[in-house]
Amino acid sequence: MSYERGWQALNLQMPDQIPHTEYCSNPAWVKRLTGLDIYDPAEAAEAAIALVREWDYDLRWFNMAPPDQPRLTHMGTAVWRDGYEVTDNRVCPFESVEDVLSFDPVEAIGIMPHEELVAHFSRTWAAAQQQTPTAVVPGGYYNTIFSWCILTFGWDLFLTAAALDEERFDRVLEGFFELTQAALRAQAECGCKVFICHDDIVWTSGAVFRPEWYREHVFPRYRRLWQPIKDAGIKLLFCSDGDYTEFIDDLAVCGADGFIFEPMTDLGYVVERYGQSKVIIGNVDCRVLTFGAAEEIRAEVQRCATLGRDCPGYFFAVGNHIPYNVPVESVAIYADAIREFGRRT
Repeated sequence: MSYERGWQALNLQMPDQIPHTEYCSNPAWVKRLTGLDIYDPAEAAEAAIALVREWDYDLRWFNMAPPDQPRLTHMGTAVWRDGYEVTDNRVCPFESVEDVLSFDPVEAIGIMPHEELVAHFSRTWAAAQQQTPTAVVPGGYYNTIFSWCILTFGWDLFLTAAALDEERFDRVLEGFFELTQAALRAQAECGCKVFICHDDIVWTSGAVFRPEWYREHVFPRYRRLWQPIKDAGIKLLFCSDGDYTEFIDDLAVCGADGFIFEPMTDLGYVVERYGQSKVIIGNVDCRVLTFGAAEEIRAEVQRCATLGRDCPGYFFAVGNHIPYNVPVESVAIYADAIREFGRRT
């Protein structure tokens, strides 16, 4: 039933239960549902697939990249969970703003022939859908425009170069556009019926640049990027971290069929404007799951259900991830609550 429920919602056909998808790396919850350890390299892949099945996902969050797509810049060191530190040993190849402004993404990274990209994405998507046949598996692309800049240059050089020479930096953006365009043209032929375009265009406080910068340099490129997906009849969902409320209308004009977002983005605004015409995914706040009591977790789910119940394309999701430090009993309370408050009949 999950695939059918997810597909109904993606087509705005109002399933009898609000569907859900999740982004979950909570080892205790994964172990409880699947018996597998998501942090054990020998079990991680199987655990991730089993979680989709055992938690009855209706849509699997998924994206694809060309083979060996690089990330060029050292992004720092972080503690991901107790006893596990992520260390990035890459050395940033960019030493100055001039290095950034002189960078040619296509020359440095390269574009595979179209037929090879189509074959790669077709195999990757078909394998993922076969792994989780009870959930809709989308195509998807992560880097798009803005995220390419973050992952290639790091924040400091990205922001400085974009501010100091807008015209030359736009040429760099055009190179990233060409890389992404090749991937999206190929994914339009891979067999998927829905596509997630991910690009982290904002911070939790909102826009990184003035809104006009996005409207000149980013959104026109989205329209061009998304056209092959739209022409193929594929549903296009836009996904970003942070608060992108002020850009919801821009993204709708660009052609987005739906939005995936964290609790910073205003669910009420999106429902009011697009509740009957767009797919809407997310907004449950993981901070409530992490620190809240049972009644607070249930109230958070009820808040989203109240706003989303009359929206035919609404999906529950903890919009900012269920990481390792969320108490496992809190995840269980959330799981029970989405079943209870998600009933439409």
